[in-house]
Amino acid sequence: METKEQTKFGMILPIVLISYFLILLNNSLVFTSTVQISQELHMNSLMVSWVSNAYALTFGGFLAFSARLGDILDRRTVLLSGLVLFGIASLLVALSPDQTFLIAMRAVQGIGGALLAPATLALLMDNYTGKMLTRAIAYYGATAGIGASLGLIIGGLITSYSSWRNGFYLDVIVTLILLWLSLRHVYSTKQDRTSASIDWWGTLTSIIGFSSLVYSINGTAFRKSAIMITIIALTSFVLIENKAKDPIMPLVIFKDNQRASALIARFFMLGASMSYFFLMPQALQKVFGITPLMAAIYFLPLTVVQFIVSLFVARLTFKTSNTAVMIGGALVDTFGLALGAYLGIGQGYLIGVALPMIFIGIGQGLIMSPLTVAGVANIQDEIAGAASGAVNTVHQIGGAVGLAIVSAASASITDPSAMIDHAQLWMTVLAVIMLMACLNVLRGPHE
Repeated sequence: METKEQTKFGMILPIVLISYFLILLNNSLVFTSTVQISQELHMNSLMVSWVSNAYALTFGGFLAFSARLGDILDRRTVLLSGLVLFGIASLLVALSPDQTFLIAMRAVQGIGGALLAPATLALLMDNYTGKMLTRAIAYYGATAGIGASLGLIIGGLITSYSSWRNGFYLDVIVTLILLWLSLRHVYSTKQDRTSASIDWWGTLTSIIGFSSLVYSINGTAFRKSAIMITIIALTSFVLIENKAKDPIMPLVIFKDNQRASALIARFFMLGASMSYFFLMPQALQKVFGITPLMAAIYFLPLTVVQFIVSLFVARLTFKTSNTAVMIGGALVDTFGLALGAYLGIGQGYLIGVALPMIFIGIGQGLIMSPLTVAGVANIQDEIAGAASGAVNTVHQIGGAVGLAIVSAASASITDPSAMIDHAQLWMTVLAVIMLMACLNVLRGPHE
């Protein structure tokens, strides 16, 4: 744990950042390799969509349980378990002989990711406080920018010049490096958790509720039934958590206006961001006739700017406040999306795409870290994992819901230029809601 005299991060921060990059890389590999996978394993469009959906289903479903598990057991144990499961599943994905096996292993990989994601963020909260924590979370946000950029380029290179399987072998290599580092540098927290127990009913209803929510968005059959199951399961989940002795997601997390507003803002921010990262590369390829690798390179004005800006977030936060930087980022991000919708991709890449990307990159670079800080602000140590789990759950579900909304609103438009312009208009709507949630932080105590 950090003391007042601590000025060096040690190895915990690199372990957390590499873990976050591993999850980003995994997503990018799927985005860039679906065409090759479908051709090699003879998958139709329905089946190939489940290469992504199977992972999202288990990742979103098990997040709340995994986060609370770290509080009840031991952060190191959960982290190592997540790495082992993720690494084995990645290897089996790379070795997949057919589509059924591939999809099943992607689901297992999602469980590994669900164990890994909240454990890493909670490790930051366990090991750093004050300015060191703010700086650590700023670097965490910076990784989102450079990780997305590098992930798309690495995925594009692998897909263009070798087999998609090599991308998942790369996952295995990174996982082995993380395992070695974690075994050497991550220590047991040794907290007394003997009085805590696992909330099994809350666990069951959360897994059913969040998994069925993801399926109701990404699924292809029985979606109405999935929506009904989602409503019943999540309503039961809230009622159970309100009475449980040791809830997997303590509702006190949402009683603080700053935390609740930050989580809502993150939900809609990821909805707009995921939609942009998913739809814009397709539009660039169709409108300008470029390759997937070039589409990744065309994203550099956004991702590089986001990375650079993220490096200065901690300094800006200390000079002003976390809330001021968050609201400023929300304003710039919303402006960038609105500018893209107003100018249109028909203006050409430099004016219609690259220019708005610069503002979007600045906005996302400013807002990601402050949203994380506000999302876990003033939380007790014994529920730090649950709080980080709430951040990750909102992150995952927000992206899926936002993408579903934007995709559905633009699905009937066949012209690629008109489609992406219309989609950006809907992304702007999501961003405006994000901005309103950020402004709502001002209504109560805030940092």
